[in-house]
Amino acid sequence: MCEPKIATTARIGEGVAIGECAVIEDDVVLGNDVTIGNHVTVHAGTRLAARVSVGDFAVVGRAPKLASTSTASRGALEPLSVGIGTSIGSHTVLMAGTAIGELCVVADGAGIRERCRLGNNVVIGRNVTVENDTTVGSRTKIQTGAYITAYVTIEEDVFVAPMVVTTNDNFMGRTEKRLKLMRGCTIRRGARVGGGAHILPGIEIGEEAFVATASVVTRDVPARTLVMGSPAKVVRTVPDDELLENQ
Repeated sequence: MCEPKIATTARIGEGVAIGECAVIEDDVVLGNDVTIGNHVTVHAGTRLAARVSVGDFAVVGRAPKLASTSTASRGALEPLSVGIGTSIGSHTVLMAGTAIGELCVVADGAGIRERCRLGNNVVIGRNVTVENDTTVGSRTKIQTGAYITAYVTIEEDVFVAPMVVTTNDNFMGRTEKRLKLMRGCTIRRGARVGGGAHILPGIEIGEEAFVATASVVTRDVPARTLVMGSPAKVVRTVPDDELLENQ
C-alpha cells in the first residue's frame, strides 16, 4: 500500500478521506468531508471547501508552465479555490489562479487553465478544455469535448453542446498586430450553441440566442435569434416557450 504524503503545514478538516499515493502539498486547506482519490496531487496553497470530491489521478492547483511564445500573462497567481460540494473528475488538471464555485461538476479528463472564474452549479463536461482568463456564469453547461479558448466570457444559464470550438486569433499566431486584436467570444445569458459549431474571435452571441449544430458564426448574433449555416445566417426568432422565463 502506498501511503499519502501530507505536508505538515496542510490544514485538514474533519471527515476527510485521502486515497493511496496522494500528495497534499504545503499550506493546502481541505474542508470538512473532502474526498481525495488515489494518486491525486493537490498543489501548494490550494483551497478545497467542504464536501469537495477529487477523482483519481487529478492534478489540482498546479502553476502553469508557459511556452516562450505564449500570449498568456505571466506573474504570481492566487491559489486555486474550489467551492462547497463541487465534484472534480479523474485525470483532470486545474491550474492555480482559478476560482470554481459551489456544486459544480468538472468531469473526467477536463482541463481548466489559470485565472478562470466559474460560478455555481456549472457543468464542465468530459475532456472539455477551458483556457486562461475565461469566465463561466452560474448554471452554465459545457458539454463533452468542447474547446473554450482564452479570454472568453460565458454568462449564466448558457448551454454549449459537444465539440463546440471557440477562437480568439484571426491571424493564427502571425504578426504582432494580432496581440492588440486578440479576444474571445462573448456568449450572453441563456444562449444555446449546438454541437460542432465554430465561433470566430470577438463574436457576441446575444441573450437567449440559438446557434444551430455545425454553424460557423462569423458575425454577432442578435438576442433571441436562431442562426444556422456556414456562415451562420438568421433563420427565425426563438419561440416564447423556449425562453428561460417560461421554463
